[in-house]
Amino acid sequence: MEDKKMVTAANWSHETVFPAEPTSVGLARDFVCRHLATHNLLHLMEDVCLVASELATNAVTHARTPFSVSLSRANASVLLVVRDESRAAPVRTVPDVMDASGRGLVLVELLSQEWGTSTDRHGSKSVWASFPSRPR
Repeated sequence: MEDKKMVTAANWSHETVFPAEPTSVGLARDFVCRHLATHNLLHLMEDVCLVASELATNAVTHARTPFSVSLSRANASVLLVVRDESRAAPVRTVPDVMDASGRGLVLVELLSQEWGTSTDRHGSKSVWASFPSRPR
């Protein structure tokens, strides 16, 4: 019984909403970094905060709607979710060396344990990425 309480106590979730403005990208990154630090997950800071920046940038640039960022831990994984009101699924491209953009989802794929997208019944799109909560 005591182990179950410890597992439950280790699980947490934080969520907030940002306007579709360029300054929101930095605010989203700061939100994620602050909560990783609060939960003593400093080993994830660089990767998760970069992925948060990329997903928030996509929400601002492509969806152009307010977006939410949630960060949670359950069991051995940390889950980052960015949800916006666009119905358009993100497209992972393979940019040429000289392209100025198009690397965001490539970075998400490289830095996360796994990632994907989903759409809720209202048509809102979520892009999520998971990370192991323990150092590799």
